[in-house]
Amino acid sequence: QLVAYEVKRMKAEEGNKQKILRHIKELAEKLYKNENPYPAVAMHKVQKPTEGCHLRLHQRPFPHLDEGTVHPPSERGLFPAAILERNGNALANSARRLEVVRNCISYVFENKMLEAKKLFPAVLRAMKGRAARHCLTQELHLHVQQNRAVLDHQQFDFVIRMMNCCLQDCTAMDEHGIAAALLPLVTAF
Repeated sequence: QLVAYEVKRMKAEEGNKQKILRHIKELAEKLYKNENPYPAVAMHKVQKPTEGCHLRLHQRPFPHLDEGTVHPPSERGLFPAAILERNGNALANSARRLEVVRNCISYVFENKMLEAKKLFPAVLRAMKGRAARHCLTQELHLHVQQNRAVLDHQQFDFVIRMMNCCLQDCTAMDEHGIAAALLPLVTAF
């Protein structure tokens, strides 16, 4: 449509080259706008690095690590929670999440499955926090100690789904600690 009307106009102005060039520019702009309607969304070309750029040193050297500072925490294997969770807001929100995890586990073991189903999405979200993962292992350990490890199918499903989510959301810092804490619980259930 766009080109059909312009051809007629260009033939009518065939003698005046200034008008023809102006109409060609207008047509080019219309075609460009048709192809690229949103200039903000258009992809920008990423420049390729120049040859030999890898030979230039752009990074600062890694700082020297003191062996006395690094060695003791690495021997313990697990790092203290105070170092990992320095943010005060995370600790304040953590109390509510821990309460949700405890309530859901108690509902599962009391066979109040409707209440457990209501809390389950919140528990899965809470498992993203380190404190909630430790809370889950501690609460399940308490129920194993109370000889309440015999579960029906639905209870077992809830417990296993929580354990699975706990393992999936582990960070590299605490994945071995959580897995080691869950291993005896898995065999108990």
